Amino acid sequence: MRGLVYIVDDDDAVRDSLDLLLSAAGYETHTFESADAFLAAPPKAAGGCLLSDIRMPGMSGLELMVALQERGASCPVVLITGHGDVPMAVEAMKRGAHDFIEKPFDDERLVAAVCSALARGAGPREAATVDPEAAERLATLSRRERQVMEGLVGGRSNKEIARDYGISPRTVEVYRANVMTKMRAESLAELVQTALRAGVTAN
Repeated sequence: MRGLVYIVDDDDAVRDSLDLLLSAAGYETHTFESADAFLAAPPKAAGGCLLSDIRMPGMSGLELMVALQERGASCPVVLITGHGDVPMAVEAMKRGAHDFIEKPFDDERLVAAVCSALARGAGPREAATVDPEAAERLATLSRRERQVMEGLVGGRSNKEIARDYGISPRTVEVYRANVMTKMRAESLAELVQTALRAGVTAN
């Protein structure tokens, strides 16, 4: 087995799909229909990864992660999020989550995120340490590109960013594409990770 993955999702079909996908990829999986169910039977062995939907009835994926931290559990966390949940996912990453995957997710991207989380292990993410390479990429952004990036990292939509700066959503899309290229990010999650490593602390 490549590793142990705990899957928490209230949607039976999604939970079963994730179970099948990760099992086929060689992982040992355990599934739970809610955060409460997971906390009622927490992992007894170290070294696993938690893969959780962020928005569920009752306790959210972010609240679950915080609860585990408060209990002293050290389990790398990957969150699955809808577009409207991006601000919550960004907050989770600032609190130490390894990654988040936007729906509809690509199977290869999700498996890669789980693999990366397990490889990095349960150690705390060094969010306070500025990565010189990430900072160098950040320095290539224009003032407007930096503003758009900070809006994205803050979980704001293209329309909200456009309204903030008096520009059109289409113009925001152009700046966003430039930001993704200059920051060498292929996804919003990767952009958030790189921005945080560069020392960005958007609200």
